[in-house]
Amino acid sequence: MLKAKLSLSLVSCLFWACSTDKRHRLDAVSQATLSIPDLSPGEAAAGKRVQVTPIEYSGTEVYHTVYLPGDWEADGSSLPIIFEYTGNYFPKSGSTGEVKDAGLGYGLSGGKYIWVSLPCIHENLRENQVTWWGSETATLDYAKVNVPRIIQQYNANPDAVFLCGFSRGAIGVNYLGLHDDEVAKLWTAFITHDHFDGIREWKQTKWGTPLSEYRKKANARLNRIANRPYLVCQNGDKYGTEAFVRERLKSMQNFIFIDVRTNEIFGEFPHPLAKSAHTDMWALLPSDYRVQAWHWMNEVVETAQ
Repeated sequence: MLKAKLSLSLVSCLFWACSTDKRHRLDAVSQATLSIPDLSPGEAAAGKRVQVTPIEYSGTEVYHTVYLPGDWEADGSSLPIIFEYTGNYFPKSGSTGEVKDAGLGYGLSGGKYIWVSLPCIHENLRENQVTWWGSETATLDYAKVNVPRIIQQYNANPDAVFLCGFSRGAIGVNYLGLHDDEVAKLWTAFITHDHFDGIREWKQTKWGTPLSEYRKKANARLNRIANRPYLVCQNGDKYGTEAFVRERLKSMQNFIFIDVRTNEIFGEFPHPLAKSAHTDMWALLPSDYRVQAWHWMNEVVETAQ
């Protein structure tokens, strides 16, 4: 259930009913099961999901993926866009850490937004990193260069730019997405699922230990959110994410928390779409949790109109 009341109002509903362009509103009550589009060869086009290596990494295996909705038009109306960081390589959960295997952003946007899965860059600068951040400098620079480029190239709405992430990527929403003022200004809304920056110590890493130092820096990143909308999803809040945030911010009016019980969505594990309860695939299936997330996303996009 929601731990903060959704503010979807009658005014919001009337807005959508009267809007001349309702194509990209998420149908929150839909019972559809979504299927992530396969990667296709060639250039990005409407209805395709493709692999893109930017010119700075020409000749390497570094890449991001781009999905354009079926009704996307280069000179058409600007669409919302959702960027994503994937989880770590973690076979127990089924997470490969690979950009191509991302799923959260597609499920959350229902295939109606432009969807981009961003990489972490290996220290060798020649391939993507599947565990943690690789070269932090290169990973951050990749976002700083490519996010504005992608928004412009595909005519995305610069006022409806979501950043989401699962597991490693959930930490990365703040750790990478709010790392400094330059990268923080790229996004207009944030979504995490399973984990959150600063909650717990990450032993055997330079950045996530000791906990006191890690949290000091995480607090600075948290404050870069300002008043932008933030949705925190967690399959059981065993780390106390809401309490952690509440202790550090003067106001939480921009935060919504959803306890996403993935076992209720999938039933038994392994499931054809999810190996374990720790999964980024939950929004592909209809559930009350997806209803709540899609209502929230509609509100965020409406505000950007």
